[in-house]
Amino acid sequence: MKYDNEITGTVIRELRKKRGVSQEVLSGFACISRSHLAMIENGTKNPNVDTLWRIAEALGMPLSDLLALIESEISKKNEQ
Repeated sequence: MKYDNEITGTVIRELRKKRGVSQEVLSGFACISRSHLAMIENGTKNPNVDTLWRIAEALGMPLSDLLALIESEISKKNEQ
């Protein structure tokens, strides 16, 4: 299975919207810039583990759960 920036961004964006928070708020909680978060959500920036960890915490979930969601979506894409 190959890592996919776009799917990672889509998963993060959907989780953020499901929680009803803006990029500004989530980026503040994760201690990253809003533009950095926007690039991650758009799939143009590859977040490192530390950034993913902070985003997961800001979303109120363990990193392992975030990674499992990303992995699941990548698997679905590969099955198509």
